[in-house]
Amino acid sequence: MTTVTPFTLPFHPVQLEGFGLILEPMKPAHEPGLAKAAEDGELWKIHYASVPAPDQEAQYIKQALHEQAQGKALVFTIRDAKTKEIIGTTRYYSIIPECARLHIGYTWYAQSYQRTFANTAAKYLLLYYAFESLKANVVAWRTDILNERSQKAIERLGAKKDGIIRGDQLRRDGTVRDSVVYSMTKDEWTTTHKTRLKSIVEQHHTL
Repeated sequence: MTTVTPFTLPFHPVQLEGFGLILEPMKPAHEPGLAKAAEDGELWKIHYASVPAPDQEAQYIKQALHEQAQGKALVFTIRDAKTKEIIGTTRYYSIIPECARLHIGYTWYAQSYQRTFANTAAKYLLLYYAFESLKANVVAWRTDILNERSQKAIERLGAKKDGIIRGDQLRRDGTVRDSVVYSMTKDEWTTTHKTRLKSIVEQHHTL
């Protein structure tokens, strides 16, 4: 039988750095940078993504910070450490304090940073902080069944596919989506994925 130490909420905003990225606490001043990142590829046109449409960035940030203040999320803006350019965003959400469980999601990147080092590096930083500092027992992901790219990226991290939740939520176009759920446990992180993922991001960062 597993016993865990519950999370203490709300999580304190923190900056995570490494492997060419800076994940900093989201703030209203990030609005222009996030708008520019979303414009790179017109990401708001992807109906299963959570990217704000033009002129909706301020409301997007306001809502994210409101959820953070309520202890429901911890929200990050992602920068390229070399250029200091904002390239996207990610967050912890659906936090279940009594089970020490949280989700990683609402993640998106400017098109020019997709399929680069960025996603694996950001996920390593988030996993490391979740397991090592927040003492999470389980980290989970939930993605649209249509978003095969996201599913493959999560699987490359080593997360296990837990199943499919049918009729889980509405997409931005009004259709109802099924969600694919993945998770990684503290033991899986400690025994396997911590070292493996660190090796991967170190290799790519030195290329």
